[in-house]
Amino acid sequence: MPIYEYVDTHSHLDMPEFDADRQEMLRRAFENGVKTIITTGIDIPSSQKAIDLAAANPAIYAAVGIHPQECTGVTEADFERLELLVKCEKVVAIGECGLDYYRDYSPRHTQLETLYHHLDLADQTGLPLIIHCRQAEEDVLKILSDWSAQSPASAGKGVIHCFSGSAETAFKYINMGFYIGLGAYIGYPSSRKYHSAFAAIPLEHIVLETDCPFLPPQTHRGERNEPAYIPLTAATLAEIKNLGTNEVASATTANARRLFHLDK
Repeated sequence: MPIYEYVDTHSHLDMPEFDADRQEMLRRAFENGVKTIITTGIDIPSSQKAIDLAAANPAIYAAVGIHPQECTGVTEADFERLELLVKCEKVVAIGECGLDYYRDYSPRHTQLETLYHHLDLADQTGLPLIIHCRQAEEDVLKILSDWSAQSPASAGKGVIHCFSGSAETAFKYINMGFYIGLGAYIGYPSSRKYHSAFAAIPLEHIVLETDCPFLPPQTHRGERNEPAYIPLTAATLAEIKNLGTNEVASATTANARRLFHLDK
């Protein structure tokens, strides 16, 4: 497979699954063309770890936030700490934040309160959001629609992480200024029902992500996911959209660099 340049826009490199071979994992990513990786916080400690990883490696950038499943017990001190973390060098996004009504690990009112804090922080900083939405589409669409209508920026509001939905829903997000994040799960048998939607989403509104160590490609099910597998996702998307892998690589990399201001 030819080597193209990619950006993994959503990983969790701080997680213990990478402790034994983190440097080797990064080497494999770079050898496979994944030249830039955004590692994404899910709470205050992991957000700090994301910043530390970014500081130690020129190819890594950080996103800071509180995942909806990690909202239980969140305090004003946590939000104040987040406001400090977002000012750190190489922080390029706010998240992972959003709503998760599938697990309901955190009370919904707490998830909503926490999401609104992230939206306020995006307004203050101008940074894009990384939005998690699982079985909460109605609320997320309404909240982001209301927020987007009041936000001055017309594009680059953020990314809808791990999107699985209809083309109609995707275009609602796109019209608000969001990009659509797609990962290796698009190649799972269970995702075939979404292929027509993935095919309909314009390439200029798509970014690629792993969500590693979770959601490995179909050919690596049962294994740990890692950024080196991004080219497999690009090839799958190219097949779904009847495009060349080079077209997918070029467009999604340009989209990621534009959205997260990675060329500054």
